[in-house]
Amino acid sequence: MRANPGGNEQLTAFAGILLIVFLAVEGATLLNLRALLSVHSFVGMFLLPIVALKMGSTGWRMARYYLGKDEYVRRGPPAWPLRVFVAPVVVASTLVLFGTGIYLLATHEVQGTAVGLHKASFVVWLLSTSVHVLARLLRTRDALRARYPGLVLRLGVVAVTVAAGAAVATVTLPGADHLQDRMSVRVGVDGG
Repeated sequence: MRANPGGNEQLTAFAGILLIVFLAVEGATLLNLRALLSVHSFVGMFLLPIVALKMGSTGWRMARYYLGKDEYVRRGPPAWPLRVFVAPVVVASTLVLFGTGIYLLATHEVQGTAVGLHKASFVVWLLSTSVHVLARLLRTRDALRARYPGLVLRLGVVAVTVAAGAAVATVTLPGADHLQDRMSVRVGVDGG
């Protein structure tokens, strides 16, 4: 099987666009988190497989490049400031942000250290991810427009990832509802 770094970049771009769209929805829930905590949790869980796809496709490219695979070496590495400064912060803050989100959903906590860590990691994540997105926007556009072999397979992977996200979010919805009820009780609103 021949290496396809263009196809890998396109898969990464598909995942990136999905993340931008659904993270915008997630961000909109922050405008009224007390009322939209269930939606916030649902979308966060929906995003898990998409985040995994994005990290996996990016990690694949990085591994192939550093292992010296010709097709990936010819494409070259990302710009060194992105590689050295931005990417590690994006990855670390993403892991902390989603990890604490999963923890909060599992434990039904609505206050305390984990909530503070979730909020702090969001700020770091938002800043670093904004730099990443702005730096990669034109390349993402070009990757989406390009024609590489295996497009149907990549679209299938994206479709399965979205379906997995819907499944994860649906399975965890009762926990999101319970978390919403705990938030409502904490602020003195009848949770029904």
